[in-house]
Amino acid sequence: MPFDSSLLFQVTFWTDLLRLIIPATGETLYMVATSTVFAYLLGLPLGIILVVTSPGHIMPNPWVERTLGTLVNILRSAPFIILLVAFIPFTRSVVGTSIGTTAAIVPLVISAAPFVARVVESSLKEVPYGVIEAALSMGASPKQVIQKVLLPEAKASLILGVAITTISVIGYTAMAGTVGGGGLGNLAIQYGYNRFRTDIMIVTVVILVVIVQTIQSLGTAVARRLTH
Repeated sequence: MPFDSSLLFQVTFWTDLLRLIIPATGETLYMVATSTVFAYLLGLPLGIILVVTSPGHIMPNPWVERTLGTLVNILRSAPFIILLVAFIPFTRSVVGTSIGTTAAIVPLVISAAPFVARVVESSLKEVPYGVIEAALSMGASPKQVIQKVLLPEAKASLILGVAITTISVIGYTAMAGTVGGGGLGNLAIQYGYNRFRTDIMIVTVVILVVIVQTIQSLGTAVARRLTH
């Protein structure tokens, strides 16, 4: 029986492809998870402050609200690829390098945190003010209103916001790959586009679509459960 060389080629092809795809997928998930966590550590308090200091809320302070709002708008209006380059010195001072997956996390957080702040602000403003007034009339402090009323009442919307933010960060990581940030974006550029490997580009796109669909479906399911 003659040796089928095409079978050996197929085995080698899929082995090489998996050798590239698996580490790149791990790098993308690492960047997305870490960046989203740190973005919420910064963005959640910012969003709460933007809400409670707005006119007519529990701690109105126009100066704080306008200052933070302006800062958030400035960072949100800057394209991520520009922030990626502009914060190279800061990134290098924080992590010691400006290349790689860990280095990409710094501009990812800087870009995602203002987005998180606005998402949180939008979610908290959906809470009817009558519920807040009822808590205040019973002697609740501003801190108690935030912890016992605002956040619990908006939890379903906040969960959807986490899903939306995570999906946005996934898009940012793909752009980070264009400047050596690692992950699936870097794989698609270095091995797919530069080497004319359409198959690698298609596989990376499929993996990103699967990740996005999984996150969105999970976020929707959790939010629906919390709503009920």
